[in-house]
Amino acid sequence: QVQLVESGGGLVQPGGSLRLSCEFSGSIFRIYNMGWYRQAPGKQRELVATITSGGSTTYADAVKGRFTISRDNAKKTVYLQMNSLKPEDTAVYYCKADSLRGFWGQGTQVTVSS
Repeated sequence: QVQLVESGGGLVQPGGSLRLSCEFSGSIFRIYNMGWYRQAPGKQRELVATITSGGSTTYADAVKGRFTISRDNAKKTVYLQMNSLKPEDTAVYYCKADSLRGFWGQGTQVTVSS
């Protein structure tokens, strides 16, 4: 069974940076497409960024140019580097692994506030 554990969230001031990590276990990481999603209070969960098993990436318009998704197949980890953070980036960030079915992590809180 696939398990995903996110880390790296926290409180940061506007304009600051954070790097989220998602550690994968329980299957063959390199065949999975990976993604980061977020859910703010009172809002639906939304896609932030994805990276395919081959390394192709996509980003939501709201984060293009500020966030970077990457993966390290040797470490079975996917990362989300978040720069120039804004208060509207405040949310719980979730990691997702997709192959024949999808698996979710438990989420990590990111709060952007002065």
